[in-house]
Amino acid sequence: MVTQGTGPSDVGRTYAPAQAVPSRLPSLTGLRFVAALMVFATHVVWYTQLIPGDAGKELREAFALSGSYGVGFFFILSGFVLTWTARSDDTARSFWRRRLVKIGPMHLVTFGLAAILVLSTARPTRAVDWLASLTLQQAWFPSIQTSSAVNGVAWSLACEFFFYLAFPALLPLVRRIRVEWLWPAAGAVLVLIAGMFLVATYVVTDQPRLVAFSVSGEVSFTQVWFVYFFPPVRALEFVLGILLARIVAAGRWPRIGLVPAFALAVAGYVIALYLPYLAGTAGLATVWTAPLIAAAAVADRERTASVFRRPAMVYLGELSFAFYMVHWIVIMTAAELIGPTRTFSLTTGALLVLALLMVALAASFVLYRCVETPLVRRFGRHRPGPGGRDLPAAPTPLRREGHRVPE
Repeated sequence: MVTQGTGPSDVGRTYAPAQAVPSRLPSLTGLRFVAALMVFATHVVWYTQLIPGDAGKELREAFALSGSYGVGFFFILSGFVLTWTARSDDTARSFWRRRLVKIGPMHLVTFGLAAILVLSTARPTRAVDWLASLTLQQAWFPSIQTSSAVNGVAWSLACEFFFYLAFPALLPLVRRIRVEWLWPAAGAVLVLIAGMFLVATYVVTDQPRLVAFSVSGEVSFTQVWFVYFFPPVRALEFVLGILLARIVAAGRWPRIGLVPAFALAVAGYVIALYLPYLAGTAGLATVWTAPLIAAAAVADRERTASVFRRPAMVYLGELSFAFYMVHWIVIMTAAELIGPTRTFSLTTGALLVLALLMVALAASFVLYRCVETPLVRRFGRHRPGPGGRDLPAAPTPLRREGHRVPE
């Protein structure tokens, strides 16, 4: 446990960790729903024509990258939370089992729902698309048809699946980094993330040019795939989250309040809208959310004010995984029922968007209560292994049996 120290490496700490460590990080749970809502916003304004005219055009421009920004936030958050809650008596097998119980059933149920939509609309889908999507391997294929096959948002789960497989090997490596070298290590990861943008821009082929949305004629899908879908590249954000958890736990995070950190994340999104597409759509943009994750964890640790800790926000955050996995199906089903040419008034369109949000939330509530919660409760509990030293100790003892964390 690294909460306080007396050695030379603890000199110059920027804040003193709280004496009583909470068993949950509710602010991060609440922030999960904000990120999921950003993904919903991108999909609803781009895949439907519910908001007409100039208002619709302005919204599509404003939310063009909000989905990718939210997904990047999830990748950093995943590394942070898994590190923060790592157990000294855990084993790789136990960790993988809990992760599979967490994501597997929800994936299979939403895959089935999306399959009904695909078959009913005769959307072209090859055998490789079905198989890759079912086994969470679609993000490894540099094909626009395969990477977004069946349930169009499940590609990010393929990345998370890769992160989970690598985590038992990554965490011991990061835990060996001395406290004074944590910030240089984080800086090195940031350099690598920037380097992936440069590789995608100048090394990966830019032909044939992609004809889709706002990037028509600017880049190839292979470039987009490399920087946005390819699991090893996106794993850099996951590693950044691991390092961020260690920095916060070691008391090396600067005193940045939750409000300034949130403002910084918003500013980072605005900046991303003006960057080249390959820079704004993936890790180089979403690193701006890292201070928000750290500030929210510190707010919970020190019990300072946080709007994201309110019960309603926390509960919506607990629904966020189910919401993320089902919202695309709801939006695409509505788009098929309404048709591509039908238009509405601005007021009617806004009400329809709100209705879709409510339907997606209702569906996520059912999935959360009937699929995720009972299966995690039954099969997802921690079971110490013999000797149980495959995973190193958590930086702070934040998870105890019976408490939920925003994993």
